[in-house]
Amino acid sequence: MGGLTRSFSNERFAMPAALVTGGTTGIGRATAELLHARGYQVAVTGQNPESLARAQSELPGDVLVVRSDGRVLSDTDALMSAVSARFGSLDLLFLNAGIFRPAPVAEVTEESFDEHADLNFKGQYFTLQKALPFMNDGGSIVLTVGIGSRRGTPGATVGAASRGALLAMLPSLALELAPRRIRVNAVSPGATDTPLLNKLGVSESGRDAMRSKIPFERFGSGQEVAEAVAFLASDAAGYITGQDITVAGGYGLGA
Repeated sequence: MGGLTRSFSNERFAMPAALVTGGTTGIGRATAELLHARGYQVAVTGQNPESLARAQSELPGDVLVVRSDGRVLSDTDALMSAVSARFGSLDLLFLNAGIFRPAPVAEVTEESFDEHADLNFKGQYFTLQKALPFMNDGGSIVLTVGIGSRRGTPGATVGAASRGALLAMLPSLALELAPRRIRVNAVSPGATDTPLLNKLGVSESGRDAMRSKIPFERFGSGQEVAEAVAFLASDAAGYITGQDITVAGGYGLGA
């Protein structure tokens, strides 16, 4: 585990604090930047050495950058120790870490299946469990699910199912945490222009075909999803829990 090492006064504890898993690139990083600009203390996690190094050099200097693998519970324990030492408590937990490696059913391996399930569901579940003792009453938890959990896409069976498990537990989790006034919601991005889209190797013609199915005729941005997360974390969403906000430019509304 590694993070920025700086000293902070107790005055910092008066600021709201957020933990963004999978926060070194894409939607997670855009959310971390937006929250920081709005006065949050922010911690982000990642695994890739290159994205971790970029985050440490490019994010504001007081953002805590931690290498943490959600599949490894000892990493999660160490993460919570670091967050507790830096912030004292959390006001927002944004469970955004995950992977998506599409493949036809016939080509899905046991290793790939386990990798998706372990990070997209198990890892997020136990990160949430271990973060709860540090969550302030009245705080907010936001899950990244994705529109693929409700709108079919060939090759997305494992990715959609492992993310969709978060959506399935959303109502029960919202009810369980309601006595503490902790709100639990989800965001479901559609096609979003992030590094993940480039990693998938979608051709330009493929991108055109994807855009043609979106009423706004463009991909979303990480910043637009970040705005939805920031809203759900804010007092303006103080009476919203157990909901999933789709950020997809109207994809799926037509036939």
